[in-house]
Amino acid sequence: MAKPSRKVIITCAVTGGIHTPSMSPHLPVTADQIAEQAIGAAEAGAAILHLHARHPEDGRPTQDPEAFARFLPRIKQSTDAVLNLTTGGSPVMQVEERLQPALTFRPEVASLNMGSMNFGLFPMLGRYENFQHAWEPEYLEKTRDVVFRNTFKDIEYILESCADNGTRFEFECYDTSHLYNLAHFLDRGLVSGPLFVQSVFGILGGIGTHAEDVAHMRRTADRLFGDEYVWSVLGAGRHQMPITTLAAAMGGNVRVGLEDSLWDGPGRPAESNAAQVLRVRQVLEGLGLEVATPAQARAMLALKGGDQVNF
Repeated sequence: MAKPSRKVIITCAVTGGIHTPSMSPHLPVTADQIAEQAIGAAEAGAAILHLHARHPEDGRPTQDPEAFARFLPRIKQSTDAVLNLTTGGSPVMQVEERLQPALTFRPEVASLNMGSMNFGLFPMLGRYENFQHAWEPEYLEKTRDVVFRNTFKDIEYILESCADNGTRFEFECYDTSHLYNLAHFLDRGLVSGPLFVQSVFGILGGIGTHAEDVAHMRRTADRLFGDEYVWSVLGAGRHQMPITTLAAAMGGNVRVGLEDSLWDGPGRPAESNAAQVLRVRQVLEGLGLEVATPAQARAMLALKGGDQVNF
């Protein structure tokens, strides 16, 4: 008898805190836009929706729980997708601010960066001649001289603050050192399997996008975590589809979305998050793989269920 097809979790990161409104007219900014695009991505096949919020007036990233409250109930009422709230926010925020949405809403999943790093967005300054808002070039330039702080103390603070919430984490690992940091917390018993490990490729300051980089991250995670983890991969910018295709062929799950890339092919802007979900779904199905439903993703990640969140 043939083995059943492997189920692949598609995560969609809907807006993020990297790109700015001037970079794409399709980047969701308002609560209505974020909700509509998140729901569309779920309908296209995303089992997990990774969510940030923005100020509706000018698109600046915000971790104000009130901004999240404007779209979380609507998304939850419209889809069964797992809602994953960021604790990353943006590189210029402090950890106490970044944690507020996860503390307030007690989600099934929250993201957690596993180490401090240079997080260089400033090269994007040279790609755009005009910006709609004064904060945009200032924000990008500031990353030339900022360390995205995620110290051991910061990580402990997030883990301990959410210990009673039943929230599990998407551990974002931008380099192999972050995998070793995660192994440290596993050894101490502050986290437990199955670990949801999101390997991030292509951010300036993190690991690169060569196929050997992807293979190295996978080998290291296998050695450190064995069968205690679920591997997912994202590629930044133009590397999004090549990286996710490679990772899927290696047994990984995938993440797409306008947080990670504004493109739907060479020189072709993505008009929605759903467009990227459909694109990667075509890749997965072309490889003979099946897309996981939200219920299957919950089972794979041992999540508490959407009825146990605070929204």
